[in-house]
Amino acid sequence: MTELNKRKIVLALDWTPNTNHLGFYVAKARGLYDKAGLDVELLATNDKVYANSYLPSPAEAAEAAAETKEGGGRLPAFATPCSQVARGAATFALNSPEGAVNWNTSGSDRPKLKAVAACLQKRTSAVVTLASSGLARPRDLDGKRYASYGARFEGRIVRSLIEADGGTGEYHEVVLPMLGIWETLLKGEADATWVFMGWEGVEAARAGVELNAFKLEDFGIPYAYAPLVLAHPDTLQQEPAMVRAFLAASAQGWQMACADPARAAQDLVFLASRDSGVALELAMVQESAAFIAKHALRDGDDAWGVMDPQVWTDYMAWLDKTGLLTPQLQSRHPDGDRTLSLDALRSLQKTPQQAGTIPLGSIPPVFTNEFLPPPPEAKKAATKTARAGSAVSP
Repeated sequence: MTELNKRKIVLALDWTPNTNHLGFYVAKARGLYDKAGLDVELLATNDKVYANSYLPSPAEAAEAAAETKEGGGRLPAFATPCSQVARGAATFALNSPEGAVNWNTSGSDRPKLKAVAACLQKRTSAVVTLASSGLARPRDLDGKRYASYGARFEGRIVRSLIEADGGTGEYHEVVLPMLGIWETLLKGEADATWVFMGWEGVEAARAGVELNAFKLEDFGIPYAYAPLVLAHPDTLQQEPAMVRAFLAASAQGWQMACADPARAAQDLVFLASRDSGVALELAMVQESAAFIAKHALRDGDDAWGVMDPQVWTDYMAWLDKTGLLTPQLQSRHPDGDRTLSLDALRSLQKTPQQAGTIPLGSIPPVFTNEFLPPPPEAKKAATKTARAGSAVSP
């Protein structure tokens, strides 16, 4: 198949290239997408399309607000991976489970993007502090500075984490330039943030920086899969074969990556430099890839991407029970007259009757396993059965 005949695919990543994306880079580097008739671009968040998107300057924010007030229109949208999918500039995007819920509860004017695969089977994220800070437990974050990504549910989940450990949940949520958040923690400009232990955790250990890691599940808070692959509902309806081809090639890439993480790390380092201009240290990536290889596939059959419905049921029920399912949105990405400051949004968790609620039963399914390939063992069993049948057929 010629390049001209291949279906162009853009996967908008949730960060700059790292091992949470490992299988996608392996699939691209080893021609798996090409064999599926797909021309896949892995769009990292350091791309120019995201310039100044995550945190507008005070002048930009004031200008946008003035234009909205004078013209009666909506504040401008800021580019995110999922917004790229919503407007048709990307085919798939990576996001968090709360991001998936956000896109399915943000009003009728936004497409209800669906999670179609989980990058990792096992949870690897945690809220962290520097061990040297003395902030050894979530409750120690009362009154401290938390470096926030500005996501709709993030601050309230962190508040619940602190409260689950006996704290008041009152802390300062500071929204900083997205790609510099980790550095603010290392420099002591913030007291805590949310990271992936397979990347920042490995990076810290290699630098001799000891972290305190607070995993949500250790404090009775259910969490779903992260990162997730999301797609536009129109894409799922109109191009199911393409979606299946992309996910099948991605699954194969992830299985190859987990079988040989050291070689997979080489693929990531090469393509990150060539395609995104991101220089990664091979030794660091190889160590991280070895960590990820233990978390990416399902135990027992090495399936990639599949999501357990019970995990989502527990997560959604917790969001509902704790009053997080409110129609209000945070103000980092302005959205008309429904935005609030992060502090104001958190305060509504204390007074949910003022916030209004979104009935759990009214939320459409936020995920589907429909487009994933059969697990490797299922494929083997089907092949074996087919061969046995052909051997005895007349």
